[in-house]
Amino acid sequence: MKKYDINEFNQVMRTRTRNFAIRVFKVLSVVRLKELSRIPVKQLVKSSSSVAANYYSATRGRPEAEYYSKICIVVEENDETLFWIDFLMEVGVLNADQAKDLRTEAEEFLIFFSSIKKKLKLKRTSFT
Repeated sequence: MKKYDINEFNQVMRTRTRNFAIRVFKVLSVVRLKELSRIPVKQLVKSSSSVAANYYSATRGRPEAEYYSKICIVVEENDETLFWIDFLMEVGVLNADQAKDLRTEAEEFLIFFSSIKKKLKLKRTSFT
């Protein structure tokens, strides 16, 4: 994997998370929905776009405590995104290929953001 400085990494991840939210939106915009399916589809769009929006916000020169708080939200929203992807596949709204591609990206995000969260938590607790 290419080595980035923090500003480059933040920009790459802002772009990746935004593109992921756009991809989720586009995949779901062509899915034929029954009335009952609309709610979980909206939840997936909301949680995936929240990952992007909160990461974008976190990387805008915030104090460390706010940055940590935003990263915690990013991890939580990413977990929710994974849940909704699985749910929509299991109820037949997404097919296995659609779900697999989205899930792979969301799992990579979870690895990145959980690692950041863990390092920040260790750093915060080592000073107390």
